[in-house]
Amino acid sequence: MDQSAHPLRDIAKPGIRAEGDLLRALRAEVANLLGRSSHGFPGAQPVSFARRHLDELRREDYYVCEKSDGIRYLLYLTADEQGGECAYLVDRKNDYWWLHQRNLHFPLSHDQAAFHTGTLIDGELVMDRLPNGDKEPKFLVFDLLALDGKADLLSKPLDKRLGYFKEHVMKPYRNLFAMYPEELQYQAFKVEMKEMQFSYGIEMMFRDVLPHLKHENDGLIFTCRTSPYQFGTDPRILKWKAPHENTVDFRLRLKFPRVEPSEAERADGQAEAFVDYDSVPEARLLVYTGGGGGGHGNYDEFPEPLYLTEEEWERLKSWGDPLQDRVVECCLDEDKRWRLYRFRDDKNEANHVSTVNSVMQSIKDGVSEQDLLAAAKSIKDSWKMRQHQQQQQREREREREQHRGGGAGGDRDRDH
Repeated sequence: MDQSAHPLRDIAKPGIRAEGDLLRALRAEVANLLGRSSHGFPGAQPVSFARRHLDELRREDYYVCEKSDGIRYLLYLTADEQGGECAYLVDRKNDYWWLHQRNLHFPLSHDQAAFHTGTLIDGELVMDRLPNGDKEPKFLVFDLLALDGKADLLSKPLDKRLGYFKEHVMKPYRNLFAMYPEELQYQAFKVEMKEMQFSYGIEMMFRDVLPHLKHENDGLIFTCRTSPYQFGTDPRILKWKAPHENTVDFRLRLKFPRVEPSEAERADGQAEAFVDYDSVPEARLLVYTGGGGGGHGNYDEFPEPLYLTEEEWERLKSWGDPLQDRVVECCLDEDKRWRLYRFRDDKNEANHVSTVNSVMQSIKDGVSEQDLLAAAKSIKDSWKMRQHQQQQQREREREREQHRGGGAGGDRDRDH
């Protein structure tokens, strides 16, 4: 392996971004791999957790894992024009980042030098904090869309997809670096599977998992164990955040006041009213309603504005960055005012109105940590009941098979 390579230092810009014909070719290649006509980002997107979803967790088998506060990527494993191993990270903007001059090797189980192609892995890139204060990039895997050119995995349930990844990708990867641990430091990032618990393991998540994470976290993700992979919004992937931590991604539209010149400004020749870019502007929040993306679609104005203090505005101005029309993640403060949480430059578009309505419902009808913990027992009881019923069903089918087999054998005996 190339020992001049080193791990990623910036997970938001992990490599060289593909452009032009190459980008179009990659998007078409992945769409063809997945059997899709759309060349858009194929990743599944969750819905916000609402109170009604507690009943959903009782009705169906779900897994739960922590929701990392990293960057969502699909990892596309392919071959370059020379037939060498090649990897891209695909972000939610559907940009492809080529991991150039970086080691990233996923061996096949029967040949450590061979590698996977036509493989698309779903996960999140995070920066783990190490005890010595350093940071370490890690790709946390939570799904698999295609393996070695085969996308029939999409129709299989989640536990089967994860099983394929564990057996065919993760196991050979672990075996390789168990043999050559010194090489791991030269990889672009380490790869791990996200720790999945049964949905009723909520107390364990809050008590044992979340407090010991090495990276930032902003909630839980519940994913139906038996569902196929669904492109776009998947109503069976549930994103839970504490009600006060629910956020919405808006497009920011600043409207600056026009002011009349002061006497001193008139004396300096400023006779007409002018736009005052120094005072705190009216910060309008726009909701995406469809059409062309990247700021060129249709928008409705959200009923409430973004609340900016003078200190916040001075800080934003001091950065010198463009502010108009940026995607901003906002949260409600204790006084029910929308505040700027962070810029979302990793996203081309604000949340769609359907997503905004879902989040607003989650805020209004919020499910707290205590609510989840209180529901855990009934979720577990329902899960165990389903298991028992399925076991009984299998036993009845086995008895019927044995009965049919025995009956046929008895007839043959009588004939002889």
